[in-house]
Amino acid sequence: MTQANEALVRQILGGLTDSHTGATLDGAVRAVGVDGSRVSVDLQLGYPAAGAIEAIRARVREALQADPAIESAAVSITSRIHVHKVQGTLGPLPSVKNIIVVASGKGGVGKSTVSANLALALQAEGAKVGVLDADIYGPSQPTMLGVSGKPTSPDGKSIIPMQAHGMPVMSIGFLVEADTPMIWRGPMVTQAMMQLLTDTRWEQLDYLVIDLPPGTGDIQLTLAQKVPVAGAVIVTTPQDIALLDARKALKMFEKVEVPVLGVVENMATHVCSNCGHEEHIFGEGGGARMAAQYAVPYLGSLPLDIRIREQTDGGNPTVAAMPDSDLAARYREIARNTAGRLSRQPRNKSLGLGKIVVQGVPTA
Repeated sequence: MTQANEALVRQILGGLTDSHTGATLDGAVRAVGVDGSRVSVDLQLGYPAAGAIEAIRARVREALQADPAIESAAVSITSRIHVHKVQGTLGPLPSVKNIIVVASGKGGVGKSTVSANLALALQAEGAKVGVLDADIYGPSQPTMLGVSGKPTSPDGKSIIPMQAHGMPVMSIGFLVEADTPMIWRGPMVTQAMMQLLTDTRWEQLDYLVIDLPPGTGDIQLTLAQKVPVAGAVIVTTPQDIALLDARKALKMFEKVEVPVLGVVENMATHVCSNCGHEEHIFGEGGGARMAAQYAVPYLGSLPLDIRIREQTDGGNPTVAAMPDSDLAARYREIARNTAGRLSRQPRNKSLGLGKIVVQGVPTA
């Protein structure tokens, strides 16, 4: 009979793939203990995963105890969010570990809604998150996150961000009246965006989610050259015209050496609230095909649901308004997939160590 040992434990974990990262779990092992037929395993994930810890632990225990050499297994899981490398010679912001940009290439695909819910979902999974609304011409995050008023400045130079649902938020929408058009040329717009980013007092964030304006213009180019971005998320609908522009956004990030963490397909299906009939009104599977074509992860899909629209219009996005709903679960899965894929990117080892968040305790 095979005896339990560390090599056996690592071999078993090497056969288990973490769906959120695409990597096997043997790479997450921090320590293995063996006492006869009893083993203990300490895993450390590189992303926040509060909503998946129990499922991961149960799966690991089941796989270990399926081997005849292992009678019982205790599994401990923690999460540690590291600082990851950014493009070119840029360095991460001192108070922000990782910047994740959300882009679409085209307006009207629900990018801002996804941005707001992605940030809330990362927070629900255990991370410290902030939101920057980089759409100078059409800021929507103040409305979507239900926050108004003007931020304060303690020294006339830096800005204390507004707070929404426990997150720091910054937007040009806080600094101008809602009906005031921003009649600015490109250089003024990019300068405003950079000031919002660098002058805001972000408080030691694990992730700063930046909601980009649609297109591949001045803001995106400035961001690629001056903003230390750890990864990008592309939002599209299944519709061919949306996919065309989403491909342009994806290729833009590739050219400026910003890792594309994956594709989110929004408005994938519509379920009639009266009869329950489900229909692919914008086409079917376009986001998944695009992800496969460019060899990037498919992070998940979201339905066209009236509740999502009503909740963001009301300043209470779905993840906050209905935390136990299927819709919120979809956003949280996308958040774990996004952060999980980012965790596989090279780390910036010149900066300090990340915070350890204990999310699980050993169980026999």
